Amino acid sequence: MLNRRRFLRATTAASLTTAFAAPDRTRPNVVIIYCDDLGYGDLGCYGSRIRTPNLDRMAAEGIRFTHFYSGNPVCSPSRSALMTGRYCVRAGVPRVLFPQDHGGLPETETTIAQTLKTRGYRTLCVGKWHLGHKEAYLPTARGFDHYFGIPYSNDMNPRWLMEDTTVIEEQATLETLTPRYTERAVRFIEESARAGEPFFLYMPHTYPHIPLAASPKFRGKSPLGMYGDVVEELDWSVGEVLAAVKRAGAERNTLVIFSSDNGPWFQGSSGPLRGRKGGTWDGGMRVPMIAHWPSRIPKGKVCGGVAGVMDLHPTVAKLCGATGRNPFDGIDIWPLLSSAAQTVDREAFLYLDGLNVQCARLGKWKIHIARHNVMIYNPVPAAGRMSLPLAKPELYDLENDPAESYDVADENPRVVADLRARIERVVASMPDPVRQAYRAQMSRKSVPYAAGAQPRPAAN
Repeated sequence: MLNRRRFLRATTAASLTTAFAAPDRTRPNVVIIYCDDLGYGDLGCYGSRIRTPNLDRMAAEGIRFTHFYSGNPVCSPSRSALMTGRYCVRAGVPRVLFPQDHGGLPETETTIAQTLKTRGYRTLCVGKWHLGHKEAYLPTARGFDHYFGIPYSNDMNPRWLMEDTTVIEEQATLETLTPRYTERAVRFIEESARAGEPFFLYMPHTYPHIPLAASPKFRGKSPLGMYGDVVEELDWSVGEVLAAVKRAGAERNTLVIFSSDNGPWFQGSSGPLRGRKGGTWDGGMRVPMIAHWPSRIPKGKVCGGVAGVMDLHPTVAKLCGATGRNPFDGIDIWPLLSSAAQTVDREAFLYLDGLNVQCARLGKWKIHIARHNVMIYNPVPAAGRMSLPLAKPELYDLENDPAESYDVADENPRVVADLRARIERVVASMPDPVRQAYRAQMSRKSVPYAAGAQPRPAAN
């Protein structure tokens, strides 16, 4: 027997559902939630002790990837790869953008939003854009109907909060960002459902990039400090978005994807992986990825196939019956998402640091051919920070050695030769600045050193 409170909840939910138009099955809704500096090991379903019940449930009801890669080990380049489906160096964003920069993602590039606009989608970007803050580069000029958020990282000043192209707060209040982003996202989902139009929501969160901040509801509640507080609030936000989709009666017609732009910075966990943000060890670029779509993605699946953010644009475009304007570097990974396959054929995936090609992955193998002499965010020696060729390539079996602890190049010379040839082929297709940087990098001299260490430049 229903009590009065349950009856009111049930009738309210029913009235809301009937107020929404029937979904268009030929144009599924798409939601991409993208965290900033969230590590591979920072979610409960990836082994963390941080409480993430909504994301854990999302994984239990969908699919979780264990070999999913960001587009770069730092912010702006990774976001350009996601938006365009292309390597960041091909998309024209090889480095982090700052408030003093006047450029952004080139106008010749096509974003997911622009692709979906050709199919009549409503589009919203809410959160950290970081692909240019001048009006010609803001989301509203790149296929999004509206934008609400900070155009770059929260440690950069001025820390504008923008509504479309207007600055509404000169210094955004960090403690309220996640709730405000969430409220705006939920409202957009409800408005789109009422209009009966397919929607694309891109939600690139500000956190857990430093400086960290959480609302009073979450501050001090995690046993793992402020970082834990922030991640638990992000998990809450995901729960609110999923609930809004369900209330709108759109759950069975909505693909929701959750991931991160790179590995953890000073805090956070890369789990069993080696390295952190700013480096091409897997801890800097392998990130959590969860996908949820009850009618199309089987429950409780775990995928070990190699995939990455560059694959999202081509995959979404095909699902929605759209065509991208520029050639993709990513591929359609729907066979992985739908669990029709555990792996897909693809060319070697390159790990880039700036313009420098340092590693490549194919199947279980990862080769290192170059590395910076100094890790990022560390004091730079008088000789400067440079990408140096390794005295000899290092090869790691990531299925058996996820921490990249044991170099097996000597035991697998054919694999090394094949991967080096593949790198050469992909580099040959890259823009001239990448080819020049590759030639310069590989012509430098380094002295012998222990495998896995930072290379040292040879004396002149």
